[in-house]
Amino acid sequence: MAEINVVPYIDVTLVLLIIFMITAPLIQSGVDVDLPQADAKDISLEDLPSPVIITITKIGQFFIDLGNGEDDEPEPVSAEEVLILTRAVRKNKPTTQFYIRGDKEVQYGKVVTVMAALKNAGVPNVGLMTENF
Repeated sequence: MAEINVVPYIDVTLVLLIIFMITAPLIQSGVDVDLPQADAKDISLEDLPSPVIITITKIGQFFIDLGNGEDDEPEPVSAEEVLILTRAVRKNKPTTQFYIRGDKEVQYGKVVTVMAALKNAGVPNVGLMTENF
């Protein structure tokens, strides 16, 4: 009577299981963001240092307001410059809050690019600015 030897199949299954368990966390990518609640009150910024506000226009240009009170005409910056400036601010003032103010018609990928740059610069929490109704 002929029987199928299932031991090699069990070995292969175990190896595949181990491979998937190791590679699954590496495949997942994302940015941890603390999103404000819908019924949240306005934030009082009087006690905190000036926040850094990164603005994304409808056409996808980045502008950064470092909160230093300069009234100069803002110049567009690249995502790499956002990363460099963010690291510099975090080094000098680690408690600085970071906010993203994006146009409602901006591509989602642009917002994710800025959020990833902030995460790479070591920013633990990112706020998303909205307008009141």
